[in-house]
Amino acid sequence: IGGPALIRGAAKNYQDVAVVTDPGDYAKLLAELRNHDGATSLAFRRDLAAKAYAVTAAYDAAIASWFAAQAGDTFPPILNISARLAQKLRYGENPHQQAAFYRDASATAARQLQGKELSYNNLADTDAAYVLAAEFGEPAVAIVKHANPCGVAVAANLTEAWGRALACDPVSAYGGIVALNRVLDAATAEAISKIFVEAVIAPAIAPDAVPILARKQALRLLLAPVPDAATPGLSLRSLAGGYLVQTHDTGRVKESDLRIVTQRAPTRAEIADLLFAFTVVKHVKSNAIVYAKGGATVGIGPGQPNRVDSARIGAERAGERAKGAVVASDAYFPFADGLEVAIAAGATAAIQPGGSIRDNEVIAAADKAGIAMVFTGIRHFRH
Repeated sequence: IGGPALIRGAAKNYQDVAVVTDPGDYAKLLAELRNHDGATSLAFRRDLAAKAYAVTAAYDAAIASWFAAQAGDTFPPILNISARLAQKLRYGENPHQQAAFYRDASATAARQLQGKELSYNNLADTDAAYVLAAEFGEPAVAIVKHANPCGVAVAANLTEAWGRALACDPVSAYGGIVALNRVLDAATAEAISKIFVEAVIAPAIAPDAVPILARKQALRLLLAPVPDAATPGLSLRSLAGGYLVQTHDTGRVKESDLRIVTQRAPTRAEIADLLFAFTVVKHVKSNAIVYAKGGATVGIGPGQPNRVDSARIGAERAGERAKGAVVASDAYFPFADGLEVAIAAGATAAIQPGGSIRDNEVIAAADKAGIAMVFTGIRHFRH
């Protein structure tokens, strides 16, 4: 194999030249030579040329990306993306769609220990769950179903966190994806195995936990390093005729960032839950409302066209557990009605970005009910 220029030159002349850039093609080349009296077919040479151009394109893209990074250019004039085919999938989001998984060359691959082949939806939900679990320093469990969290909790250990996360919405957790940010131990594995889940991902698994999950032969068990939730990077979405590119939402809120806007200040316990809930709401489809208490979600209202319905759905799922809980909103309450739903459900404190032209009305509603409310100044839309 020569340099990129030599490879491109050989590929350009594929009608007469066979250029091999992948050692995996050596066996095919030998078969071609045997079957064509020491020559190769045009179709084979054309396939090799296509691979050769892909290799040199990836090489050039890596160099261009390096120079852009050195210049601090997040959005260069030409965006080069290079990824290698990891696996072809049975289908996409639906059976009539084709799909494949391409892996960034710089990323660490997850290792699948058992279970059926991962589907398109499995991969998307596993990523969403693991990135959410990675947000927390304490032992954490995140359960995701169709890209939305249906239960998240932190606790002194994973078994407790699992139980509290599951209690948020056990109906939706059925068939979901479970992510843990600690080594999966036997007690937690035993607890998880009591219900049907599609996949479990963790940084490692204890030896005595392996046979427990092995009883669930269809369960997909993945091991991968916990992602760094603060790592900068780009997310990309295709449109009809182009791409939307943005930096990852690495925005975090600390206690010192909170601005108390009500007559009553939140208690220490409420502050802890407010910060927890606002971390979770970042990972819920907008409009997003999260009710939380004691480091666990108790009700999640995701993705409704209006914030009032999201508040109602979250409150309905929380039921009596909403009493004494806090409520988080991914964006400001445009009217007091959404907050009033949470107040009626029993929420005692609220966290939201603020910034509405009716902030005063929303604050007045909080003061009238005697709840605490804080503004963060940061929004977490997720579409």
